[in-house]
Amino acid sequence: MVELIIVMDGISVSVTEEQLIFLSQNVTALKFIKYNENLGKGYAIRQGAAIASGDIVIYTDIDFPYTIDSMYKVYECLANDGYDVSIGVKDEAYYSHVPHIRKFISRCLRAMTGFFLSLPVTDTQCGLKGFCKNVTPLFLQTTINRYLFDLEFVRNSFRSKRLRIKAIPVALNDKVQFRKMNYGILLPEMLNFVRLLFRKPNG
Repeated sequence: MVELIIVMDGISVSVTEEQLIFLSQNVTALKFIKYNENLGKGYAIRQGAAIASGDIVIYTDIDFPYTIDSMYKVYECLANDGYDVSIGVKDEAYYSHVPHIRKFISRCLRAMTGFFLSLPVTDTQCGLKGFCKNVTPLFLQTTINRYLFDLEFVRNSFRSKRLRIKAIPVALNDKVQFRKMNYGILLPEMLNFVRLLFRKPNG
């Protein structure tokens, strides 16, 4: 059975009332979380993971920016290949779709992740990842509420020394549209990156 959990983080209007009715009529195991204040992507996904009941948890953005085949590869890695964590990694074609400033920021973060944190996977911010149920406690121990929760989770996973982790190349949907970037998040996220450098990983 497939369980679908939708988290509406604050004032988001990504899902309309009509769409929710359609989903409730067509998805047997549908769970819906909504709260009024926008508390960040990391916070929102932790709320969903906390109530997930399946053996495998896969999370992505509400507009499903990655292909169905990419999602299946993440699932296959966990369900049949014996891995505990599956990390989506954007292919090179991704960077031909994104605005130049996003491309620059993404590549800078990857360079900093490799240099300062020495992680085997530097593309930590891809919005498609999955993990087995036994990893849920580690995932819920992440503390960053905004976008770098992904980096925190990937770092903690690799440093746990007990998990099998695999990076999976994933591809964007042809019709994906990028929202205007909020540059106000850059300084807080830089501070989160610095905090990660000095914080002892959980796990």
